[in-house]
Amino acid sequence: MLNISHHSIRNRISLSQFKSGKKVSNKNYFKQFNRLSLVFLVLLIIVLFLPWTQNISGKGYVTTLKPSQRPQYIQSPIPGRIEVWFAQEGQLVQKGDTILKISEIKSDYFDSQLVVRTGEQLEAKTNSIGAYKGKVKALENQIRALQNEQVLKQQQAKNKMLQARLSLKRDSIDLKVYATNLSIAKKQLERVEALYTDGLKAAKEVEAKRLKYESNQAKYTSQENKLLESSNKLINAQLEQNRITASYRDKISKAESDLYTAQSLAFGTQAEVSKLANTYANYQRRKGLQYITAPQTGYINKALKAGIGETFKSGESLLSIMPANYELAVETYVLPIDLPLLHRGEKVRVQFDGWPAIVFSGWESISYGTYGAIVVAKETFISPNGMYRVLLAPDPTDHAWPSAISIGSGAKTIALLEDVPIWYEIWRQLNGFPNNFYQPKNKQEKKKKNA
Repeated sequence: MLNISHHSIRNRISLSQFKSGKKVSNKNYFKQFNRLSLVFLVLLIIVLFLPWTQNISGKGYVTTLKPSQRPQYIQSPIPGRIEVWFAQEGQLVQKGDTILKISEIKSDYFDSQLVVRTGEQLEAKTNSIGAYKGKVKALENQIRALQNEQVLKQQQAKNKMLQARLSLKRDSIDLKVYATNLSIAKKQLERVEALYTDGLKAAKEVEAKRLKYESNQAKYTSQENKLLESSNKLINAQLEQNRITASYRDKISKAESDLYTAQSLAFGTQAEVSKLANTYANYQRRKGLQYITAPQTGYINKALKAGIGETFKSGESLLSIMPANYELAVETYVLPIDLPLLHRGEKVRVQFDGWPAIVFSGWESISYGTYGAIVVAKETFISPNGMYRVLLAPDPTDHAWPSAISIGSGAKTIALLEDVPIWYEIWRQLNGFPNNFYQPKNKQEKKKKNA
């Protein structure tokens, strides 16, 4: 009873005469409660010192280990219109099987003989290259012939010039001879005239000497003319040689100009041929793109563009396909504060949605229904959800994952760290401290060896 009043009635009334008072006055149950409390306290103290495995929990979903094994969308690199479907949803298709046929919607590719006509244009341009090459070869031969003819003509002109020089030299010598004869004849005429004046020579001899003098004078004059003619011939020979050089230079330049023009046309046609060959290959490739084939063996999940005659843009997804052969993995997300505690090769426990499991996060040995996994990759850049992505692969030393797991189903992960007492874990949780910094045993052993 509560002793609220200062006037006690305990001494006036005996509570033992009442049934409720007898039960209240009996203090044996306090002893039992004290014993139970003591036992519970001892057990609690023992439990607080039991080992607790720190862990990092995360949520994710089932995926594939390799990117090439994940579901993919098939797009068309060209715009078009759906014509025929050769497969249906849920059907298994092999790599290279035709799934659907599309047709062109651009007017530039409506011609059904576009590839054939482009091939004919390519062949015509290729033949024109051969014609230009033949013209180039003919012009090269012409230039070579003109160069040879120029050499012969120049040699002929050199010979004529040499002949004219020798003729000039000969006429110059003959002129000196005639000049000497004329001088002798003049002296003889002067002596005979002097003797005739003295009466020692007859008039007949004077006339003979005068005739001889005049004859030599005529021969000298004629030789001067011949010398001038030889000089003119030498000048003409020099002019002829220069004319031949200029004439053949002009002819060869004209032929070379035609040669360069033909070569330029050949190169231009070669560029057109290359462009046409590229266009022809593109048309052939585009023709093959009208058939959408399976990139790998798998199941068709969903047709995103189903209607016959439905048009689509280039790069737009047409259907999704799931590869038939794949390796399971789990993609989970952890908080940024827990990322440094995860390392590649560490073991993780996984619980799949829909599979019964009893999980004690701190005591792995008494957990049931979880499967082993190994960290194979962790993202170094934060995801849009504010967490870091970690990829897990099945642990080959643990139980095999269920074969009935579907790609995309949910999963919960528990990464086990080091063991600490339970009291420490409670204290850490109450204070909001992170898990103890943890490194794998193999890294610790390496540090010890290096030390």
